[in-house]
Parts: sequence; C-alpha cells; structure tokens
Amino acid sequence: MAERHLLRAGQSIHLRLTAGDLVNLTTEDGGGTLLAVPLRPDGTAAHATIGLDPQTAVPLDLTSFDSRHLSGWIAAQGGSADRLPAGRLFGDSVTPGENLTLKAQEDCDLWLVLPVSLDRLVAGGAGGTVTAAVQRQAPPNEVLPPLLGDLREELRVERATARAYRLQKGDFVQVIDVDGRQCSDFMAFNLAALDRGLERHIDSTVTRTLVGGAYPAPGLFDKFFDQDMNPLLRLTQDTVGRHDTFALACTARGYEERGFPGHVNCSDNISQAMEPYGIGVRPAWPAINFFFNSWIPHSDNRLRVDEAWSRAGDYVVMEALTDLLCVSTACPDDVDPINGWNPTDIHVRIYKPDRPIRRAAAYRSAPDSEAILTAESAFHPRTSKLTRAFQVARDIWLPGSYEASRALEEYWACRSAVTLQDMSSLRKFDIVGPDSEALLQHAMTRDIAKLSVNRGVYSLLCDETGAVIDDGTLFRLAPEIFRWCCGSDESARHLKDLAAARGDKVWIKAQWSSMPNLSLQGPNSRALLQSLVFTQPTQPSLETMKWFGCTVARLHDRNGPPFFLTRSGFTGELGYEVFCDHRHALQIWDAVIERGADFGLQPMGLEALEMLRIEAGLMTAGAEFLPGVNAMEAGLGFAVAKNKTGFHGEEALARAAAAPSKKLMGLLLDGNEVPVHGDGVFQGRRQIGEVTSATRSPSLQRAIALARLAVEVSQPGQSLEVGQLDGQMKRLTATVCEIPFVDPKRERARA
Repeated sequence: MAERHLLRAGQSIHLRLTAGDLVNLTTEDGGGTLLAVPLRPDGTAAHATIGLDPQTAVPLDLTSFDSRHLSGWIAAQGGSADRLPAGRLFGDSVTPGENLTLKAQEDCDLWLVLPVSLDRLVAGGAGGTVTAAVQRQAPPNEVLPPLLGDLREELRVERATARAYRLQKGDFVQVIDVDGRQCSDFMAFNLAALDRGLERHIDSTVTRTLVGGAYPAPGLFDKFFDQDMNPLLRLTQDTVGRHDTFALACTARGYEERGFPGHVNCSDNISQAMEPYGIGVRPAWPAINFFFNSWIPHSDNRLRVDEAWSRAGDYVVMEALTDLLCVSTACPDDVDPINGWNPTDIHVRIYKPDRPIRRAAAYRSAPDSEAILTAESAFHPRTSKLTRAFQVARDIWLPGSYEASRALEEYWACRSAVTLQDMSSLRKFDIVGPDSEALLQHAMTRDIAKLSVNRGVYSLLCDETGAVIDDGTLFRLAPEIFRWCCGSDESARHLKDLAAARGDKVWIKAQWSSMPNLSLQGPNSRALLQSLVFTQPTQPSLETMKWFGCTVARLHDRNGPPFFLTRSGFTGELGYEVFCDHRHALQIWDAVIERGADFGLQPMGLEALEMLRIEAGLMTAGAEFLPGVNAMEAGLGFAVAKNKTGFHGEEALARAAAAPSKKLMGLLLDGNEVPVHGDGVFQGRRQIGEVTSATRSPSLQRAIALARLAVEVSQPGQSLEVGQLDGQMKRLTATVCEIPFVDPKRERARA
C-alpha cells in the first residue's frame, strides 16, 4: 500500500527515497505549480536522481512558502537553502485530478513545495492541495516516519518483548507504532532518585489530577508527573490522541483468569528489562499505555477496550525534563482486540536536544483524512510574546486568552472598544471557473445568483437529509471567483464531489496557512481601520462597506501590503476581518497594534470569543449543529433561502420546515451555575430538550444557554429546568427566551 502525504498551499513536505521508489503526484485542485527539490545527503541538488533536467530548474523563492523546515534541514547537513534550484511540475493549466509520477534513480531526499502567488492570493484563485503517494521499490510491512532531528540512539522493541533505555535531560524520545493498532506500555524512572535508592516513576493518578484529563496532550497540559508531583516528561507530539492511563500493563494473572496460563505479558517483560538496573520485580506494573484504546461508559462503569486508533507510522514524542531510565514494550496481547488480534513491533528513536521538536497534535477533518500536525500561525511570533495559553483550533495553535488581560477583560474590550484576534484556523476556499456560480447555487442554501461582486452572505452546505455539513460566509470577488470562509475541510470534499457529479468546470482551491487572518471587532473597529486602510477607486472604500461587504485593500497607501478585507465577524459587534499573505502577517499585526493604542485595542483569545458568540446567538459545529440534526433544528432556518429550488438538501429541509419537532431557543438561568453541552432540559420528570452551548453572560450577569427544545415547550416565558448529575438530583431553573440574548436586532453589527 502506498504512503500518502498531503501537501498544502504555502507548505513543503520531505520524502526520503531509495532507488526505485515511485512518487505519484496528484493535483487535487488544479491550476498551480509544484516545485521539486531533490537533494543528496550533503544538501546539494540532485535533479537527475528523479529524472528532472537541472538546466530547466529555477531558483527557489523561500518567501513563497513556509521554508523553516527545509532551511533547518539543509543547515543541519551543512548547506544553505539560498537560491536552491527547484524543478517545476504541473502549471496553471492543469485540471483537478491530473497526476504525474517520479522515479528515484538513486537514494535522495525529495522536498516538494507548493508556493503561493501573492497577487492571486488576495484577488482569488491561488492555493491548492497536492497528494503525494509513495510506492516503495521493496514495500516494507511497516512505516517509519521521517526523522525529526539528530539521532542519539535507535532501537527496535520486537513483538511481545520490552527494552530499557536511558534519556538525558533535554533528549526527545519517539515511540512509533510501525504497523498500526499496536499498544506500547511505557514507564520512566527518575535516575537521580534511583541513585538515592528511591523509585520515583510516572504516577498515572498524579498525572491525571494535575493535567485535569485522562492523559496529557501537547499544549498547556502536557506533562507526566511522578509520585512527588515532579514533572518527568513533556508530551511534545502526538499523532493519535487516544491512549490509556487507567489499566495496568498486562499481567500473568490477567491471562490466567481468562484461561491462558503461561502467556507472555508486559508486566513480566518490564520487570525483566528493569532488573539489571536494580529495580524490583513486580507482578503488575502501572504504565502509560500508548495507543491503547479504552473508555468507561456511564451506563455500567466498566473499562471497555477495542482496537487501537493508531495507524502505521503513528507516534508520540516526549521531551525528558530530567535524566531518566525508561522502558517500552510491544504488548503481546493476542486474546482480545487491543492489538488488532495480531501483536507487532514498536520502534523507539532517541533524539539529541540540539534541534527542538515543535509541539503538535494530529488533526484530521474526517476519519479518512490525511493527518495534519498542528502548526503555529503566521502571527505566532507576536502572540507568543503575550501568552503561553494556546489551544488547538483545528490544525493551528491559537491563544485561549492573554496573560495581561484574560478572558473577561478581553470580552469587555470587544463590547466597549476594539479587539484583535488571530483566527487563522478558519478555512478559506476559492471556488473559481465558469461554472462556479452554478455549482454554488446547487450546493448552498442561499440564492447565490443574487450575490453581487464585493458582497458576501452567510450560508450553509447541507447533505440530502438536511443536516449541516458546514457553515460559513461566501464572498464574491469577481463574476467567476468566490471565496468560501468556513469551519471545515469537509466543505471542499463536498463541493468537489458535487462538481464531479455535475460535470462542472470549476476549481476549488484551499488557501490553508498561506492566508492567515485577523478579526478586528468592537465599536471602535471602523475608526481604527480608517487610519490604516487604502483602497483603489475600483474597489469599495471602507466607509461604503455595508455588513457582509468585502474589498481588496492595502496597508496605509497604494504601495502597502495587500489584504482582503470583509465586514464580518463572530462576536455580534461591529467588526471586520483581514485576510493577508503569510509574508505580510507580522507587518499588518504590528501596524494594527501600534495604531490601536489610541482606540483601546486589546488582543483577544478564544475564551472571550465563546462568551460573545453565545450571547449573540451564533451557532457552531459540534454544538448547535451535529450529524443527524437538520438546519431547522440547529436554529439555522434563516440561512435557507425562501422560494429557492434545486439545491442540495432542499426536500428534507422543506419537510423539516413544514413540520418542525424541535427548535433552538435561549435559556435564561436563575443564577450563575453554568450547564454544559449535553445537559438535559426538563419539564417535570420528562426530558424535553438538551443544552447545546452555555456560558455566564458578563452583560446579563447570569448563566445563559442555547438549547434544542421540543416545539411544544419552546415559547418565550416557558419555565423549564436543566438537569444535572443524574438529571433529577440537581436542577437549574430557567426561562425560555428568544436569541440573540444581547442586541436582539443585531444593530451593533449593522452599525
């Protein structure tokens, strides 16, 4: 089976090839140039190794993509990325789905780059995605991911065994599931404590308590602790996100109780591996069970297990925070599904601390999507100086709040002055081509045929059942160019499927991280921008832009960095959004921050945004709309055009509108206790709805919630209760109300 790698606009990927390997490249979106940079081990160019003519190579523009990884790798080989020759593949005339194949004539490191054109980025039509499928000449039964740094040591843990190894403070250890669906029990001891005769190792209970979760994750709560609450390791990267800290390493007794006496087990293997270091034998070892898929349902409080979520080549990376003695196992369990019924090997790599490994978790927009490791946005060099409280937002790290202000102060700044927020995880897709309007008219719930150039509209993509696939704002940049700003990568998949089925001549191009964006929200946002924005006479001016308008602007004057400016937001306040090229991100951030000092500007994070979003009655995926919930039940009926026919999901939505059974409404709670998503809403002993989102409203000084209710009890003024604990033991009294909770006529956003 071929290895699949996803290359996004403005990014690069690294493929280590051996002689005879084939690389099949497919342009998913069409209309773009791909650059190939084949290199020898010393970092020098080697175009002939993949059949490219070095005479036709062009200098690689390091500003046209995020070149940090490529430059760092070449520097580690003692070379330089400046004016590196690159071979040109594909071109502007290629159509979606076109492919070509490269063959490695000898061993080499192939870097593939998908550059972004600045002019086309702002005006629309740039971006895209390329898939690289690698077919190995000698297909391995396993997958080893590319190296992440300078190796200190590499070892194989064969199936049904364990191996011990040492880590020095600052080392990184990578535990790799080479075949997929294989568990690996892990334990680490503090070497300094061992020298004092004390066994201080990872304590699962302490770790769960201090991280406030079932196990650590890359980010703010990322450490494993010992019995004395001292941190031993930091979880730096995790491509699976599903592990276990509750169960012991498998034991002899556990197999005996199931009728398998004498079965090899991880606890005995750990004891055997650690015995040479003077650590006592134990019949049952506590462990961090990497890749072990377990859960405890509320219904019976029993630990359940199933096959691991890990795929071939998945891994975790940890940084040693002190000198450690570690052990990793390749679990031998073949009598239940935890190892896919077929135990395999585990691979361990130990890296020197010379090259820091960035923190990252795997993001998949859908279960069958290629994994994307979370990255830092183009604004991170500025935001990281103001906070360490970052959260995963799809595939980007974004601030949860800022250390000098925190969420409540940021909230009030948005209500009374102006805030600046990094929203780069928003998905941006350009839909271009002669059939773009026809496709969107079929796919969207709004009447796109009536959308003028330089105007936008909030709309939905629905499936045939009327359930919301994605929501977002569609802007028309030109008669045949649209920009869809939305929440999910599933939008592009859905639009491509519809276009292929209809035979539309259209291209759907993903902008990914090549187009980061800022949200400028609050009553002072327009006044702040007036001193920064320049527009040509051919584009709408800032002053003439109405709600959901858009324009192409520049910073300060006609020679300033260009950006796409929209009058939109997710706060319910007057606001604008700035979409720029990643090369200009810091320049634009700095200009806004400097000028914003006169207008009370405050950087804002995701926590304040959530309060504002709920007060404004704005719906979001995973809360108000979910699989199996149609647009009407999600409170999004206003986004379905009246008298429009022929769009996807039309019949189902018409039935739901004619005979609604549930309705999204607001709840004003009598107090400050905030319910959570999924809490039941009751009338007497009967549940008649559920909470979808809730917060404490700073403006109303009480808890509020969005809730999906049976239509029979959805009238404003109706008294209901939110059930907590078992739904009966604790009740929060509430009154049904219309939404939005604040500014019900949305006059602030329209101001």
